[in-house]
Amino acid sequence: MSGAPSQPVAVNHWAVLGLEPGADSQALKRAFRQQARRWHPDLNGNDPHAEEQFKAVNEAYAVLSDPTRRQQWEQGLDTAQAAAVGLDPFASGFPDFHDYVEELFGRPRRRTVADEPEEPPPDPGPVTAAPPPPPPVVAASDCESVVDLTPEQALHGERVEIDLPDGTAVEVWTPPMAGDGWRLRLAGVAPGGGDHFLQLRVRTAEGLRIDGLRVHYQLELPAADGALGTSVVVPTLDGPVQLRIPPGSSSGRLLRLRGRGLCQGEQHGDQLVEIRLVVPQALTEAEEALYARLQQLAAQIDAERP
Repeated sequence: MSGAPSQPVAVNHWAVLGLEPGADSQALKRAFRQQARRWHPDLNGNDPHAEEQFKAVNEAYAVLSDPTRRQQWEQGLDTAQAAAVGLDPFASGFPDFHDYVEELFGRPRRRTVADEPEEPPPDPGPVTAAPPPPPPVVAASDCESVVDLTPEQALHGERVEIDLPDGTAVEVWTPPMAGDGWRLRLAGVAPGGGDHFLQLRVRTAEGLRIDGLRVHYQLELPAADGALGTSVVVPTLDGPVQLRIPPGSSSGRLLRLRGRGLCQGEQHGDQLVEIRLVVPQALTEAEEALYARLQQLAAQIDAERP
């Protein structure tokens, strides 16, 4: 006695790619690359489970990136016709991961001898065709992107994915102990064969700049505080601390807070505080009179020097 044919189990393609329903096309591509790399059989020792999961990832992207198939699936009309007639795109094996992603996203593929037709096309006769126009020349130009990192990401290195102007995604690992202002060069990946530079920005909301294990902070002070000395509170990675400013401190002077930088094993970095004296743009009458008096005293002292 035969029972009713079993219904195919509905597959949640969003869940296969680890996305929330309705994610945009960029998030869809990014999730597909990550999942395809994770489950590609060549990267998983031909694990049967990885093969099945890789097929599911491919099917999920094919459905969600196609408006018609996506609408059918959302309405519960997504059919299994391809599977029923044996149209398995991986029946003859799995392509190389990088070639597969490039082909899927429309990257130009190099033509090989195998792409040539086995037999020459029939002679069209004495029809003279104009030669095809030469391909457009793309001028090489360098590009630059800014990459924001937290102090921890800069310390240990971080995987960064950059979308180039032509739609290509480049995956880069930043070097450990990177610093604010570092520039990383990606040679030949920009349009026309130019270079793409990554400008690393490693700063905190309090204005701390990270460079390896060392932390930099620029402290703005009124000119009077630099001349007479004072005590101020400055931020550190571990919270605010009290710092004494010695009398006679000019702009550019560096004060060291030992052990207030990042730690790597037994190594402990310091924090350097750079003093920057500032003068208000708009002076009151009293302030202007005091600065005028200081100017007169300085001129008098210079005149009395031998």
